[in-house]
Amino acid sequence: AGVGKSSLVHLLCQNQVLGNPSWTVGCSVDVRIHDYKEGTPEEKTYYIELWDVGGSVGCATSVKSTRAVFYNLLNGIILVHDLTNKKSSQNLYRWSLEALNRDVAPTGVLVTNGDYDREQFADNQIPLLVIGTKLDQIPETKRNEVLTRTAFLAEDFNAEEINLDCTNPRYLAAGSSNAVKLSRFFDKVIEKRYFLRDGNQVCHFS
Repeated sequence: AGVGKSSLVHLLCQNQVLGNPSWTVGCSVDVRIHDYKEGTPEEKTYYIELWDVGGSVGCATSVKSTRAVFYNLLNGIILVHDLTNKKSSQNLYRWSLEALNRDVAPTGVLVTNGDYDREQFADNQIPLLVIGTKLDQIPETKRNEVLTRTAFLAEDFNAEEINLDCTNPRYLAAGSSNAVKLSRFFDKVIEKRYFLRDGNQVCHFS
């Protein structure tokens, strides 16, 4: 909760800063238009739904069972954490396992690095992207330290990493490294949804 998921989704879908974000109850949905394989002969425009799932823990069992409704038929997962909150980064492991239906212990969303088993993600076929928010709130003198601490997350999840300030669209400006990473992720999501099953192309919908 409070890591900036709604602000991020609004920025991704509307290319605008969300002026007064509120707490997400349940799930909200927004749509992004994405050009698959932009600039190539295979370029095609798709609509991508982003489901912003509330991060409240509450009563672990009841809240998790409610969230599980939103995890059906996933084609991609964006893991969002607050760069100013170390616990937020650590909790990504438990959140990811919950979304992948591999977290069987209804004990809330607290984890230490020692509880993480990389093998749990070894056969994951769902594209993952790790996004750190609130970069602007970290003093320049401490940014290297914080980004070094969180860099292992992308490696652990076999995902690309983006760090940004959701109140500044320039972090996702066209042509920037972040924009390229984001585009690659959405390309993978589209391939997961429309092209791939057990590694083979099976269908393509217009």
